[in-house]
Amino acid sequence: MTKRNMTHVVREPEEVVIYFTLPIMFVLVFGYVFGSGMAVPGASSDSAYREFLLPGVFVMTMLYGLGATASGIAFDVGRGVVDRFRSMPVTRSALVTGRSLADLLRALLEMTVLVVCGLLVGWQWHRGIGNALLAVGLILLLRIALTWMGILLGLIVPNPDLVAVIVFPTAFPLTAVSNVFVAPELMPGWLGAVSEWNPLSATVGAIRELFGNPGLGGSSWVAEHALVMAVVWPLLMLAIFVPLSVWRYQRLSR
Repeated sequence: MTKRNMTHVVREPEEVVIYFTLPIMFVLVFGYVFGSGMAVPGASSDSAYREFLLPGVFVMTMLYGLGATASGIAFDVGRGVVDRFRSMPVTRSALVTGRSLADLLRALLEMTVLVVCGLLVGWQWHRGIGNALLAVGLILLLRIALTWMGILLGLIVPNPDLVAVIVFPTAFPLTAVSNVFVAPELMPGWLGAVSEWNPLSATVGAIRELFGNPGLGGSSWVAEHALVMAVVWPLLMLAIFVPLSVWRYQRLSR
């Protein structure tokens, strides 16, 4: 099942291109057009905002990736592919677990491309390869949790076309009210508090620390323990969405 999903990625690369286009545009627009007017706490260099922005773009790309997951699952359900697999000697969980593994491999490809793009625009890590790999591990952990959220969404929606209608209007406010583009301490008090408790902010803050990029700040408990919360939030999401996805998948045959 993992090979099947990866084959679709190779045969339909335009889907990957579409999901890459948005974060790259954000890097170019925010990094070069608006970057000179953006403030990064504790940093003064011209390239500081791009180093601040790139970790947020990494995480944002993982979030938007759940749209591809949900669309793929919804298409399989809508076209009767799931029912055909049920009639074959295939493990019942293979469809969803295979999709999860394929999306993890796809996330590795996405991270490779984004890191190369980041290096080209002046981003870099400063705390050694070990911390950089740990940061990538936290990003992939979040992606796994978001993948299972996408699997559940794909199993629920009655029409694959509804996935984009649900994902994109929801994902953009979620990234806007986080520390992806602006440090929470520069927001109004209540909005900054919401931003700090955003699950995306925990991963972004943790990988900024591991990469040695600017933008660390905040005096709240969650901001000071970003590394802990970058593990807690995805595990909590997995504890919620994996059982719900399995339950919904089993209900499809009834």
